[in-house]
Amino acid sequence: MSTPTRSSPLALTVLALLHFKPLHPYGIQRLIKQWGKDQVVNVGQRASLYRTIDRLLAAGLIAVRETGRDQQYPERTVYEVTDAGRATAREWLAQMLAEPKQEFPEFPAALSHLLMLTPEELLGVLGQRVKALEETVAELGASLAEEERHGLPRVTMLETEYLKVVTTAELNWLRSVTEDLRAGRLEWTYDSLVSFVRE
Repeated sequence: MSTPTRSSPLALTVLALLHFKPLHPYGIQRLIKQWGKDQVVNVGQRASLYRTIDRLLAAGLIAVRETGRDQQYPERTVYEVTDAGRATAREWLAQMLAEPKQEFPEFPAALSHLLMLTPEELLGVLGQRVKALEETVAELGASLAEEERHGLPRVTMLETEYLKVVTTAELNWLRSVTEDLRAGRLEWTYDSLVSFVRE
């Protein structure tokens, strides 16, 4: 069977978790949460997980191990990774690690249109973001400390380390921007920008 033409963080995560043991979708979802993968993988609605599983199954990257029924739960299908799935997961992983990808998150897109706000309005909304990021950095630091206390090897914490470093860098940059706004070093008026665009 042909492999999917497109990888995704969620598809890679499903294949990676099935490397450890066969699981049903609820077990996959629970491990994503328990292992903190929800910090880096957007599971979203449960339907997105089932769509991903269906896609991997159709491509022959996973297979049905068994279907069981328990009196307490509805019928559950347990999946296992196939040899093709193991090989594909390793290819996807190597590619995602080696090749920077042009992604389009919301924040840079919003920054490209901040001319619609006044400096005072921008200072207000960026101040809210600074507070939110400060909380996130503190939570990530606490998560790293907790994992270290449990004696987990560093390799299991690299994604949390990365998120903390990147979030801290954004926080520091935002603090410098808000300081420039407060000091009047970063200012504009709508009329001056409109005339600039018309030229």
